Amino acid sequence: MNVGIGLPIGDPATLLTWARRADAGPFSSLGLLDRLVYDNPEPLVALAVLAGATTRVRVQTEVLLAPLRDTALLAKQAATLDLMSGGRLVLGLGIGGRDDDHRVAGVDPRTRGRRLDRQMATMCRLWHGEPYGDGVGPIGPVPARIGGPEILFGGFKPAALERVARWGDGFLAAAAPSWAGGLFDTVRGFWKEHGRDGEPRLVAQVNVALGPRHVLDDARARMRAYYAFTGMPDRMVAGLLTTPAEIRTALTAYADLGADEVMLYCYGLDPDQVDRLAEVL
Repeated sequence: MNVGIGLPIGDPATLLTWARRADAGPFSSLGLLDRLVYDNPEPLVALAVLAGATTRVRVQTEVLLAPLRDTALLAKQAATLDLMSGGRLVLGLGIGGRDDDHRVAGVDPRTRGRRLDRQMATMCRLWHGEPYGDGVGPIGPVPARIGGPEILFGGFKPAALERVARWGDGFLAAAAPSWAGGLFDTVRGFWKEHGRDGEPRLVAQVNVALGPRHVLDDARARMRAYYAFTGMPDRMVAGLLTTPAEIRTALTAYADLGADEVMLYCYGLDPDQVDRLAEVL
């Protein structure tokens, strides 16, 4: 099972240090979340910089809120990053749960799922080199992988889980092992119903922090601020894993569920966490 690093969003200037250390270590991927109305770096821009500073690790959006973006431009941006990174882009996609993000983007949140499905139909067509529409297109460049970069979908509702089988390559579960197992089984079921070959790629995400007290306090404070919109940030913070034993237990549990990769998501800014997490593996 592969293990990746979910990058902190609090200080974009430190991300090059995080990325270079992860690239030199045992980690498989660098992940970056997406929000619009928040003080986080735009993920495609940030991951493009990090891809240029690394040689091996994949760069992964977790998850990019596709309905907030223009479809043709998103297809072009993703294809460009995929091509220029040597096929290292993993495009994790979702619909987002914040009304303010959608309001700023001028998107009706009530139609976000249907919009994502329409976007996928268009982007897949463009990534195959087909025209955008009658008399328009095609829109290049052609991505490193014919048909586009690897696609993961995040979410919890049946429509999101079925979307993996209809459009994607795999599923990103931001859930504890006790919940992730059922989500994985549902995704596998939809995969078979749609007649897909092989198995979906299953990726889990767990929040972690390793280090002295000030590092843990920093991570908890940043998590609490990020999840304040849920109305239950303390519940999210309570799930933060802060010891090697807790992290190893979670990794074993996800492996037993058949996860292909686990992303260790960090909120604290100390880049020495990369080295501490490497020692856990």
